[in-house]
Order: sequence, then structure tokens, then C-alpha cells
Amino acid sequence: MDLAAIEEIRQLKYRYFRTLDLKLWDEFADTLAEDVVAEYGTHALTDPLVFEGRDALAGFMRQTLGPSITTVHVASHPEVTVTGDSAGGSWLFEDTVIVPGANSQIRGAGYYRDGYRRDRDGRWRITRTSYTRIYESLISLDDVPSHRFLSHMWADRPVADG
Repeated sequence: MDLAAIEEIRQLKYRYFRTLDLKLWDEFADTLAEDVVAEYGTHALTDPLVFEGRDALAGFMRQTLGPSITTVHVASHPEVTVTGDSAGGSWLFEDTVIVPGANSQIRGAGYYRDGYRRDRDGRWRITRTSYTRIYESLISLDDVPSHRFLSHMWADRPVADG
């Protein structure tokens, strides 16, 4: 069992979600192989969204999850199998998406299935990704009279030491 590779892949998946949520698009793109294939589907969408290539996937995320959309993804329960410079993995995830312009919130959970490859530069990247949703819960924030939304994006601010 290649524990070092498994830890590198765990860090990769966590970085994928962190850079997605903080909208660090260049860093997000670097978690993806150039030839990545991604398939995302939700209960709200009847057909899955399929992307081929890093530019297509990162461009879609940048355009769709712009500064007015807030996302939070939490991943756990990694099951990673490494075979040389390739690997596969499964992750439980939970996500929250807040869309102030539509005064709505989406919460959900599911399982990601990923493929990984150690590229020539020695870094692991995601080669394929998809997920199966367990549930989605949509709520109109108009139905919650006391709701206030305060967003604090820290991506463009330096992190203090200590």
C-alpha cells in the first residue's frame, strides 16, 4: 500500500474543494489533468453535465460559480486505491450552495468517484470525476423571514501567521 501516494491524493481532493469554494480558479485548474473528464448531475437537472478537458471544466466552474454564488464542500470517508502512477477513489461529500440573487439555498450529499494520475511533474491530478447524489434539499430563503446572509470571502486577503 502506497501510503505516501494516498496522502498526496487526499490533499489533492481537499485542494480541489478548497480552491473551488474560494474561487481560486488557476489553482483549481491545476488539480485537474489536461484531459480530465467530468460528469456532474443533480436531482434538479434531468441530464448530467459532461466536460472534457481542463479548460472546459475550469471555465464552466469560473463562469457558473462566480462571486455572487457561495459554495461550501466537505469531503470525508476517502477510499483510495493506488496502482503505480494511477489511482481511483471514492469520497463522501456534503455541499451547500447559496444563491443570493435567487434568494435560495441548496444542500446535498453524495459520493464522488474519481480517477487520478501522477503526471510527469510528479504531481497527482484528477483524470475523471463524477458523483452520485444521495439527496438535494432546495429552500427559498423567502420562506425564512429571519434569514440574513453575510459572505466573507478571504481568498484575496493574506492569511495571518500564528
